[in-house]
Order: sequence, then structure tokens, then C-alpha cells
Amino acid sequence: MQASQEYRPLPAENSIEIPLRGGDEVIELDTDQLPDGEEVLNILSQEKAPLQIWTTVAVAYYKKKLYDDFEKILEEAYRNAADLQPYHESDLVRLLDMLANYYGRKAYKEKSKEKKNQLIAQATRLFTSADRIDMYDQKHLLGRAFFFIYEGENWSQADSQLNFVLNQGAPSVPAYLGKACIAFNKKEYRNALGFYRKALRLQPNCPATVRLGMGHCFFKLGNLEKARLAFQRALDLDPDCVGALVGLAILDLNEKTQESIKQGVQKLSRAYNLDPTNPMVLNHLADHFFYKKEYAKVHRLAIHAFYNTETEAMRAESCYQMARAFHMQENYDNAFQYYYLATQMASPNFILPFYGLEETAAVSFERVLKDHPNNYETLKILGSLYAQSTKPDKRTHAKQLFKQVSTGSVTESQPEDVEAWIEYAQLLENDVSGALDAYLKALAILENIQLDMAPEILNNIGCLYFMKNELDQAASFFSRADERIQEEQQQEARERAEHGTASNPPQADDYFHGLGITVRYNRARLHEAQGRPDVAEEIYKSILLKHPSYIDCYLRLGCIARDRGQIWDASIWFKDALDVDPDSPDAWSLIGLWHLSKNEAEQAQKKFDRIIRQPAYWADAFARISLGNIWLTTLHHPIRDKDKRKRHQDRALSFYKAVLCADPRNIWAAHGIGCVLAHKGFVNEARDVFAQVREATAEFADVWINIAHIYVEQKQYTAAIQMHGFWIVIADLYSCSEFFQYENCIRKFGKQNNTELLQYLARAHFKAGQLKECKTILLKVSEISLFTTTVQKAIHVKPWDPLLTFNLALVHKRLAVTVLQDETSSFSLVCEVIADLNMAR
Repeated sequence: MQASQEYRPLPAENSIEIPLRGGDEVIELDTDQLPDGEEVLNILSQEKAPLQIWTTVAVAYYKKKLYDDFEKILEEAYRNAADLQPYHESDLVRLLDMLANYYGRKAYKEKSKEKKNQLIAQATRLFTSADRIDMYDQKHLLGRAFFFIYEGENWSQADSQLNFVLNQGAPSVPAYLGKACIAFNKKEYRNALGFYRKALRLQPNCPATVRLGMGHCFFKLGNLEKARLAFQRALDLDPDCVGALVGLAILDLNEKTQESIKQGVQKLSRAYNLDPTNPMVLNHLADHFFYKKEYAKVHRLAIHAFYNTETEAMRAESCYQMARAFHMQENYDNAFQYYYLATQMASPNFILPFYGLEETAAVSFERVLKDHPNNYETLKILGSLYAQSTKPDKRTHAKQLFKQVSTGSVTESQPEDVEAWIEYAQLLENDVSGALDAYLKALAILENIQLDMAPEILNNIGCLYFMKNELDQAASFFSRADERIQEEQQQEARERAEHGTASNPPQADDYFHGLGITVRYNRARLHEAQGRPDVAEEIYKSILLKHPSYIDCYLRLGCIARDRGQIWDASIWFKDALDVDPDSPDAWSLIGLWHLSKNEAEQAQKKFDRIIRQPAYWADAFARISLGNIWLTTLHHPIRDKDKRKRHQDRALSFYKAVLCADPRNIWAAHGIGCVLAHKGFVNEARDVFAQVREATAEFADVWINIAHIYVEQKQYTAAIQMHGFWIVIADLYSCSEFFQYENCIRKFGKQNNTELLQYLARAHFKAGQLKECKTILLKVSEISLFTTTVQKAIHVKPWDPLLTFNLALVHKRLAVTVLQDETSSFSLVCEVIADLNMAR
């Protein structure tokens, strides 16, 4: 018997046919105008439609954002799947995966922990059921991988499933997007961007969220221009994309102009209208209203954000916003409570609540100290709080408080307090001698009561002696630190053996192991300073064998190779360091200096530019000063274009000023500003700047030379000569000749062969008309004045330098003219100058 069927045209693209049971008739569902979900659900149930139809209808409702109807249809299909036979197994796997992924997304957005856990459990059961049917179905693996991503914990499992899909041969857009998400959460932003780009090449019409993800990657990589373009493109594709609006708003607010702030707030307001429960939007709006001093709005927005998220990092920011609003309202109890709550939830990178906690605590202790100015405990605690501050005035106050505590200058002080001396030493980090004295005082107290000093403190003392160039003392303390570490490790081993926990070593053992590696590294640095680079090299390499991520070892090995003249090897070591940390400012700085040593200023500039493009290092002082120096160097060569010269001056000045604004005590930045002022023709102002730098430190050789240059420009030649003379050794200025002082300077700085300095001094004498003294500096070798190197000696150093030869000839000529015009000149003197003239020719 053969069934007959009337001809029926193919269904339209925007319609779904639901076959009626027991006949050839169908109900056609228009996907552009979907009826009530309950009505369609009744039809599907009554007609016992095939499973594939159920999932197709559910997807239609999902596309219209009718998520409740989507969920009801799939759940009903799952409950009645046994009655919908026959169906292909792949249809059932599809149903299970769709419903499981939907539960996963709901769990991701759910704010109640209890409901979140229920949804995750439901999704897990559905995925497990699908595993039993077809574990290796690609779409199933993708669904399960994204579920792990939504969970935010099983990154490795998600990654392995996505890799399995990609290894099947065919490229997969969802797999690339999943890999991008995993890489981003692992802070591998460059890799994440690569995966997003692969997905975009395969599917150029990707949804706005792909562009949004790329924008976040660009932002994390410091490429703010491309981040803005990506966020804007996401917004073009989806005008309701809240994430893109927030990203653009942050970029606008960070520009800190009146117009950009206005635009940023407008974007946040629009995002708030689209999603008034978005905690990120609420926190940023709270931040904005904090600066407008509208603290009631801050509280309302922040508390709303807090209760609309389960993410602890987001909640920490909400608590911080509330805490600082209370702080400004002088409600210190509530401020302290919320600061503390924020510190309990904050990620390691969110440190602002800790500063707030310190400030509110400090206010309370200041009140106590006002009533009890000699209270020892209050002085010590307040000193500890201020010591943690980044503000120079607070740290200075902390030093004064610890000095009071440690030196016994108040009646209740305890000068034998070891902890106070150690904390005081740590506070004096920029005062090597002061820090060392404080540590040694603590050590003496412990030795008097026959207690051992902690190995990390012994290591610190060794480092301070190293910085003072007292290398034998440094070696002694590094050895003592190493011995104490071994003692601590042996003690830990004995305790584990006594308690039967040898197989489960405590964290303390890891701590002392790490400290031991640090001491080994420091001893290697000591070997370098003592002229034993081969020994240091062996230690660095042995450390890297067990700890290949110890980046400082790569850098030191690169420096050793560089100092040996092994330029290629040095570059390899520096690049190995970048493999460990691609954003390491130290590695990029050393590569930049390496390029500068080869006069490759443009390449060096790119390296330093790369450092400050990173958000974490945009204020890096060394990189900014190096960039300023590169622009300053261009001014040493003639530039005919006045506008171009001014641009170079302004660029150099901007880098120096940025550093000085962040750290008003940075002598290198101040010195750079002085140099730019001199090039601009503001000679008096430049001299004032150099004088202030000289007052700050007597160990900065360049500033003494530049002050002498200023005197030469002002035709104060005697002062310039004296500046060269008392370049460093100020104490003996009036007891020794200026030349003898210059000798001391050259000895101190190891400048015996520095022909440049010799020419500066000779030039000053020449301009002063002191030709005989100029000739003395250039020619005469004297046992009394070893530094007054002759031109012949200078020529031994740089025999090819035509400038030295020309200077010698010019001095001989001028001196000869003077002698020959003088009728009282002796015959021997005339013969001497004629011989000099012949030499000059």
C-alpha cells in the first residue's frame, strides 16, 4: 500500500511548519509575528510534534528575546522527549545542550547564590545526560566549554574542550571566541586579541560583543586609540551595547577635560537608562557624583551596585565608594566599616581601600595623640600607618614619629624596641646610611639579649653595605643570611618530622627557599661588583635552571655580556627576559640603553615609548627621563628650522615636567629641565635650577659641569674654572689649588682618560685669555697634577681625534703671537714658540 500526498509548496524562510497528527496538514508559524508562547506550547504538545520542531520553535522565540517562552518550550520538550519518538540522537543532544547553556547563562547573571547554584546543578545534569549520548559531538563540546567559562573556575577544562574542537581540522568561530575569553581572564591580552581577530576573519559579521572584547584587549594593552575605535564599532553594531558605552565613557573621563567629562557622564547616563541594574555603570556613576560632592547619590548608586552583583571585586568597589563618601562626611565609624569590608573583598590589584582604611585609622590615633602626646604605643602605631602612605609629607611625619619612639626623646619611649628600629630602617629606604644605622641598632639589641636576627633583615643589611660599596661587609652579611636560612629550613624539617607531616611541607619552607634564592642572587651581584663576572654568571645560570622565570637573572646575564662587548649575546638575554614578562620595564629599558650605546636613538625611543604606553608603567620615571634625554640630545646638533627646534625643546621639557610633577625630588628630571632652559636661552633660570640640584646632592657630576658651562656662557671664566676645580670635593676648596681639586674629582669618578672634561677646562682658560694655563692643561705632564693630561696623552687615548690636534695647534699659534709681540721675550722663549708653530703647522 502506498501513501499518497498532495503537492505543497516549500515553507517561507520566516515561517515554521508544525505537522498535525494523523494527516498531511500543517500549522504554519510566522516567526516575525510569534503568537503567545502558551498557545504554541499547547499545539506542540497536542500534536506531539517531532523533537526537531520543538527546538526550532524555541530558537525562534529566543531570537525575539522571549526567553521565558524559550525556556518553557525546551523544558516541556525535555519532559516529554520519550513520547516524541522517533527522533535522531543528535536532536536530543541539541535540546539538552541548548537548555544547559541557557541555565548556565542564567546562573552567570543570577545575583542570588542559592539560585545560582541550583541553575549550575541543573545545567551540569543536562550536560552529563548529553555526554552519555554523544560525548564528542562538536557542538556539545562547545556548549560545555562555554558553560565552564560561565562558571569562571574550570578554565583548563574549557580550554581543553575548545582545543579538541579546533584540532578536528575545521576552524570554528565559537571556539576562537571561547579561547579569547579564556586568554583575557588569564591576563594574556595579546593572545586574546589574536583569537578575536581569527574569529573576525572567519565571520566578518560577528556580533557587537566581539568588537567589545577586542576593545577591552586594546585597553589592557595600552592602545587607547584602537580601544576607542573598537568600542565605537561595537556601539555602531548594537546601539544598546552597555559594555561599549561604559568603555567609551571611561576613555572620555580619563581625558579629564571639561568636554570629555561631560561626554563620559552622558554615555554613563545612557548606559544606566538601558540597564539600571548594571553594577559597573552604577559604580562609575557613584565615582562621578563623589567628585561632584553629591554624597547622597554616591550612597544610593553604590548600595544599588552592591546588591546587584555577586562578584566580590565589583562589591569591593561599591564598598569603597560608600566608604570614601562617609569619610568625606566625617562619619569615620561607617567609613572604617566599609573600607574594611572593601579590603576583605578586593582583588590584590585594588589597593585604594587600604589607603582609606589607613587614613580613617590615622584620624582616630591623631585624636589620641593630641590628648596624650607622649604615648609610646600611639606614636608607634601612627608612625606605622603613615609609613604605608605614598604621600611624601605623611612618610616624613612617620620618620619623625619613629625617631621619637626609637631615640627615647619622650618619657614613655622604649629605645630598645627592635620592631620600631626595623620599621624605621624600612622607612629610610632612600637614606642608605640612616637605614643601615637603624638596622645595625636593631641587630645590636638582639645580640645583647642573645636572639637571632631574621635572615631577611641580614640580607637587607648586606644590600645596604653593597649600596655603600663596602663589599666585604656586604659579603659577610649575605653569608650570615644564608646560614640563618639553612637553620630555619632545618628547624622546619625537624618540626615536620616530629608531627609526621614530612609529605606535606608548610608554606614557611617555600618562603625560606625563595629567600635563599634572593640571597644567592645578591651574592652573584656582589661577585660582579668585585670583578668576578664569571662566578656571577654561573650563579645566575644555576638559579635559572630551577627557576626559569627569575627575570632579574636574565637581565644581569645580558649586562655581563654587554660589558664584555658581546652585543649579540646581550640582546638574546634581554629578549629571554621579555619571554618571561613581555611588559617588563627593566628589560625594555636595558634594550633601549643598548640601542643608545650604538647611537640608534630612534630604536631606543621606540623601546622607551613602549614602556609608557602600558597603563601600569605610563608614569615610569626612568623611561620618561630617557625619552627627555633623547629629545634633548637632538638639540646638541644644529637645527635650522626654528619651529622644529622649539618642538624638540618642548617635548624634552614635557617628559621632564611629567616626572617632576609625580616626584618633586627627582634630581634627574630637574637637571633635564635646567638643560632645556639653557638651550632656550634662559641662562639665569637654568643656573638656579642646577644650583638647587647641586644642593640636593653632591654626587651628581653632570650638574657641576653644567654650572661651569653656564659660567662660561656668562663670561665668568674664573668661576667656571673654579667649578671644574671643586667639582666634587668641596671641603678642601680653599686649601688646595683648583687644579688639585680637579685631580681629586677625576680620581673619584674614574675620569682619568676623559678627554671631554679636559677640553672643557682648557676651553675655559682659553676664553679667559689664560693661554699658558690652557697649554699647561693640554701639554704638561706633572707628578703633582696627574689629572692635567697633555694633549699627547689624550692623543694616546683617542689618537684619531682631530679636535684635540686643532686645539693644540690653535693654542700654540695664539701663544706664539703673544710672545713674539712682546719685545721683552727671551731668546729661548722665542725659539720654543717657533718650534711650537712648526708643530702647529
